[in-house]
Amino acid sequence: MAGWAAIRWTPRPYAALTLPVLSRLHHRGNLGLPLLRGDRNRSCRPMSSSSSSLSPSASAEVGGSTAAGGGAGKVTAPYGSWKSPITSDVVAGAEKRLGGIGVAGDGRLVWIESRPEEAGRMVLVKEPVEPENKPIDIIPQEFAARTLAQEYGGGAFAVSENMVFFSNYKDQRLYRQIIGEKFPVPITPDYGGPVVRYADGMVDPHFKRYVTVMEDHRQSSTNATTSIVSIDFRNENILEPKVLVSGRDFYASPRIDPVGKRMAWIEWEHPNMPWDNSELWVGYFSEDGELSKRICIAGDSPALVESPAEPKWSPEGELFFITDRIGGFWNIYKWNENQNNVEHVYPLKAEFTRPMWTFGINSYDFVKDWGSNSIVCTYRKNGGSYLGILDHTQSSFTLCDIPFTDIYNVVSVQNCLYLEGASAVHPLSIAKVILNDELTKVAAFSIIWSSSPDITRFEPYFSRPEVIEFPTERPGETAFAFFYPPSNPIYQASPDEKPPLLLKGHGGPTGEARGLLELSIQYWTSRGWAFVDVNYGGSTGYGREYRSRLLGQWGIVDVNDCCTCATFLADQGKVDGDRLCIMGRSAGGYTTLAALAFRDTFRAGASLYGVADLSLLREETHKFEARYLDNLLGSDHAFYERSPINFVDKFTCPVILFQGLEDKVVPPEQARKIYQSLKEKGIPVALVEFEGEQHGFRKAENIKFVLEQQMLFFARLVGKFDLPDEVSPIKIDNFD
Repeated sequence: MAGWAAIRWTPRPYAALTLPVLSRLHHRGNLGLPLLRGDRNRSCRPMSSSSSSLSPSASAEVGGSTAAGGGAGKVTAPYGSWKSPITSDVVAGAEKRLGGIGVAGDGRLVWIESRPEEAGRMVLVKEPVEPENKPIDIIPQEFAARTLAQEYGGGAFAVSENMVFFSNYKDQRLYRQIIGEKFPVPITPDYGGPVVRYADGMVDPHFKRYVTVMEDHRQSSTNATTSIVSIDFRNENILEPKVLVSGRDFYASPRIDPVGKRMAWIEWEHPNMPWDNSELWVGYFSEDGELSKRICIAGDSPALVESPAEPKWSPEGELFFITDRIGGFWNIYKWNENQNNVEHVYPLKAEFTRPMWTFGINSYDFVKDWGSNSIVCTYRKNGGSYLGILDHTQSSFTLCDIPFTDIYNVVSVQNCLYLEGASAVHPLSIAKVILNDELTKVAAFSIIWSSSPDITRFEPYFSRPEVIEFPTERPGETAFAFFYPPSNPIYQASPDEKPPLLLKGHGGPTGEARGLLELSIQYWTSRGWAFVDVNYGGSTGYGREYRSRLLGQWGIVDVNDCCTCATFLADQGKVDGDRLCIMGRSAGGYTTLAALAFRDTFRAGASLYGVADLSLLREETHKFEARYLDNLLGSDHAFYERSPINFVDKFTCPVILFQGLEDKVVPPEQARKIYQSLKEKGIPVALVEFEGEQHGFRKAENIKFVLEQQMLFFARLVGKFDLPDEVSPIKIDNFD
């Protein structure tokens, strides 16, 4: 582009860099007063369905001796200037993700892990026989298990006995890999490029086929055709997938019963997102494997707004699922086929699933070998996660205490559970949990995989999150956040100084901040920054009513809540009101830019692949979110009035922007337009574009670069301190 002054960066020797950039952080969330749950003892407590809460009591208050200023003999230095062993290299190395879990026929776990050191490659691995050994790579180096279905992916693999079926990132074809063999075999046609994508599949053992969601981009790159198809993987000749269900905008979760007579699935249409309004269907197979009869189980009543999710068949052939039809909370329900009605298994004001941004969410499973009446499940309440065993015939729940306070997917096998989780002192991990025979106690808990296995050496530097509840601009309403005070065992600030604050608005915006251990946050707090992760109105984890606060109000409620949270912390004396900064990724990047355009709370901001022009986003974004903004904004007028790009004259403080050039969710033109406009107005601004990055940065060198440059940007333009690390400064337009 002629006259383009932004940086397009590909890795090269670091000493040669003099560019503009920003940081990559993570999110998580909570509710209540400033307190933190410590690790809970490993016992289980039975609860009745009438209990108003299953939340363990808080066991530790945060911010005492671990916070800066609380220890004798510390070095006194300004906030932000403290040295820390939690370096950008350490953070980048710990930025590992999980892509789902499953169980092989021998009872060992299979999962997908990302490897930042391999450009973010997603690798299928298997639990070793001996715990002291390393996990075993299942797929060869030239393959990566990642689907681009709905752009956000998920559900990229399924396991059946000793076979793994997975979507390969490069060509998006489905492959069958025999565990232990050298190379996988393709089972779907080669269309000359990644134009047909697959996700959320399972093996149908009755008809010897693979059933999956298929997203076909051959006719349109922006309006793909989605269907549920079957694939014959026994035939040596690769055949075209056979359509089982089609005609709606979106499908998810095809699940076949144990005897092969029925299939359940989720479907929905524009302008809804799956968490707004979706439908659960069941179809009956004919002898040739076609669906001969279909009935809607939930979601079709115009008088009842609900969003069913996660259908699963029990070993006895009963259909369970999660929906929010009563009370606005996602709870577990059961379909009674003979009466064709739905039973609320266990009423609780808690969320037993999360919004379906990705395929393959697995929030509950049927307990194996312990009796068919038991379901292991996880739910979120007041910003924390809990694990328990539900007896669905007695409607009783046994809560199990484990070290994790944040739990994602869970699977059950052979008298044990596997789950993905984390806490304020545990990074993202996979744990193996063994319960006693009565399902009343945790007999054993062990970590079998960690995103950062040597993280305990940094524990003296960890800042524990304080859960805060603060008043919003709407009378009588409150919102929630996790506040991380500065923490470093070596340094303290002078008594008359308050720390600078970095506030993060989470992405989505239908998402949630979660209070767990993320080194990308500890990078800031261990250097003397305060950090707050906000669950503004519209966030998930608090029920539909709270989630609905953002309907028609995106760019207003989220911005107001973030600004109110920052000023609340300043008024409480926890942070320096003159050094408030804001950052966000994707939708959080939009909240950042909108806060800087329409409010004067913050002194500087960082937007990572954020939205500046809402009308342009509506025109350019992918099918899954093509109508998302209709409900979030409500009117065409709002598209203009809430777009920061249209009000550049209102910006008064510096902005740094980061953008992946292969981003299909928020295309690069968003960052380029706001960059050019701010530059022309004379606002200090910088833009860095990354080759080979999409919606979210996966390469270790880019994660490191973004984090360092974001902190340096804030230090130079807001700080009142010298950066403790050696970082080459980037050029900032209208400043350097």
